[in-house]
Amino acid sequence: MSKTSREIVLDILLDIDRNDRFAGDALGGALRANQFMNKKERAYISRLTEGVTEQKIRLDYILNQFSKTKIKKCKPVIRCILRMAAYEIFYMDAVPDEAACNEYVNLTGKRGFRTLKGYVNGVLRSVCRNKAAITYPSMEDGVESYLSVKYSVPEELVGFLLKEYSTDQLEQILQAGEQERGTTIRVNTMQTTTEKFRNILIEKGIKVEKGYYNQTSLIISGYDYIRTVPGFHEGLFTVQDESSSLQVLAAGIRSGDVILDVCAAPGGKTMYAAEQTGEQGHVYARDISEEKVDKIDENLERLELHNVSTKVWDAAVPDPDMIEKADVVLADLPCSGLGVMARKNDIKYHVTEDMVRELAAIQKTILDVCAAYVKPGGTLIYSTCTIDRIENEENVTTFLKAHEEYELESLSDYMPECLKKRAEKGYITLLQGVDHCDGFFISRLRRRK
Repeated sequence: MSKTSREIVLDILLDIDRNDRFAGDALGGALRANQFMNKKERAYISRLTEGVTEQKIRLDYILNQFSKTKIKKCKPVIRCILRMAAYEIFYMDAVPDEAACNEYVNLTGKRGFRTLKGYVNGVLRSVCRNKAAITYPSMEDGVESYLSVKYSVPEELVGFLLKEYSTDQLEQILQAGEQERGTTIRVNTMQTTTEKFRNILIEKGIKVEKGYYNQTSLIISGYDYIRTVPGFHEGLFTVQDESSSLQVLAAGIRSGDVILDVCAAPGGKTMYAAEQTGEQGHVYARDISEEKVDKIDENLERLELHNVSTKVWDAAVPDPDMIEKADVVLADLPCSGLGVMARKNDIKYHVTEDMVRELAAIQKTILDVCAAYVKPGGTLIYSTCTIDRIENEENVTTFLKAHEEYELESLSDYMPECLKKRAEKGYITLLQGVDHCDGFFISRLRRRK
């Protein structure tokens, strides 16, 4: 017997809980395994999985007001069922509250917990009866507590970010996770034009908006599955946020340049750099595992780009063969990912200040290695998809002290008009919810001749 949509979501959430998986990976695997379900069911599975993951702290706060057992101490199946039910009750209107309660009580029994059906029923009925009267922390109860529950972010992370941003700024950043947003793609201009491809999508009923910062970027929505979007298999586009594409633009790549992308998977920057340098140039794309490099190769094949060599290589290990070989080194390094919390809604549960400092140390090591790869007069682009100073500005400062042959160079000539002023000092931090893209840090370091 095939599983219902709720059973599939429960399995996904248990997979995340038990195996410490990221929601996007678990959900993606489940959707691929159920790719023949109709669009409505797939959308329901995605929304419920992502919603429960994103609102976990807020949902637990609500449920704890009506449960004698703290939700974190419940059995994993019961914990997930209660969170799913609470999310449907508060955030989804397709099913009446009473019907939703019945569905989840029945699911409890179906999963072998008949003795707990009464408990689940009691908690959910109490939630429904008192839905309008539930109170939440106010600013007077403490900024950390207020922001933590309102935006379902751990208090420790709120406190860490408040060291760098005002309450108003941080709330604006966290609000980005609550907003609907489409998928940003970049058109492969070696195969088509942005306008021509935009018209193809519109003709197929896909909603399309122009990008804010990159003329080759489009924001799409109203499709079922990215691989079913017209032009995917023909390599007419790749999924890439505008913040990531700005990193490549910041490099000022010229036709014929030699590019080294040291942490390249899944290949968005590599592909854009390959288009920029053309057949006269070459891109060396690397990452730490066969799996990651396979993803790069898959995308290169799809976009029919032939001026790229891929290789499994640990970016922290020096490669004597690359010394002073690159006109441009792209170092978009592993980071805490605080700039993509709006898209990857469970990153926030994994980040601590200790983790940030450990990552910053790894980034420093890789930057020191990369310094030797750049030709005199060449460019090192250091970027991250995070928004804290420890991994960003502080790393740049440390690098410049250790490498006197480098200097910061203004990014203004490579940025769109609306960002030029902010980019004059040689680096820029883009903020989700403030700018029209993911949070991202980009710096341009020029090696003196």
